[in-house]
Amino acid sequence: MIHSILKDKSTKLFLVLGGFFIANAMIAEFIGVKIFSLEDTLGIGRANLNLFGSKFSFHLTAGVLLWPVVFIMTDIINEYYGTRGVKFLSYLAVGLIGYSYLMFTGAIHLKPSEYFTIGNGIENADNAYRGIFGQGLWIIVGSMVAFLIGQVLDVLVFHRIKKVTGEKNIWLRATGSTLVSQLVDSFVVLFIAFYIGRRIQSNQGEPWTLHQVLVTGTGNYIYKFAAAIILTPVIYLIHGWIEKYLGHSLAAKMKKSAMRKSDDSFTNIPAAG
Repeated sequence: MIHSILKDKSTKLFLVLGGFFIANAMIAEFIGVKIFSLEDTLGIGRANLNLFGSKFSFHLTAGVLLWPVVFIMTDIINEYYGTRGVKFLSYLAVGLIGYSYLMFTGAIHLKPSEYFTIGNGIENADNAYRGIFGQGLWIIVGSMVAFLIGQVLDVLVFHRIKKVTGEKNIWLRATGSTLVSQLVDSFVVLFIAFYIGRRIQSNQGEPWTLHQVLVTGTGNYIYKFAAAIILTPVIYLIHGWIEKYLGHSLAAKMKKSAMRKSDDSFTNIPAAG
């Protein structure tokens, strides 16, 4: 059984793309606890952009390093496997992130042994462990909700653009859909995690104002916008590799099938009212 599965190129490709997609989504979630300065990392002066009357420099979560990659992978998977493939992997990723959070929570509550050390000059290893793996519940919730909304928008915009342009202008449908989805994602996660969550759950820090959400979300989107443009050549490289691996005939058949199934998915969405 396994031999026949692995012999099928389309199945093997889905496993590779799906594994990379989920791995990047989970890694981005877990490393996102760290806030870094983009300007200091690059060794340049702070941007100090004037956004809505406030100064903004690029203080970003480490997760932004990988989220643009996740959305590019979404477009690649959508191209060959349609919306059903993207939805399946998105739901699976969210389920695994939620499962991981539960496991982290359980591990945090284990009583540390006197042999538990981390090194690097860290005296209280258990507090460090709690600080890294004990991300707030609302940050996890906000991130997962924003991820799912972003994925739905990404596949919808991608599908609409491809319906108009056909097989041409890969960059337009891939980059365009990413820019739209990231716009919403940038604000939803902050609004849920820091505006709503901190008003519902105590001991999570001072609740953000809508102005803070607007300023930080805009700054984050500027970064994601630039990252999406810079990564555009990567999309063509991946497409070229896949076309070579599958062969022109199989690749064309898969893309045609993906487009048809996407049409069916959107057609079957019930109308409001």
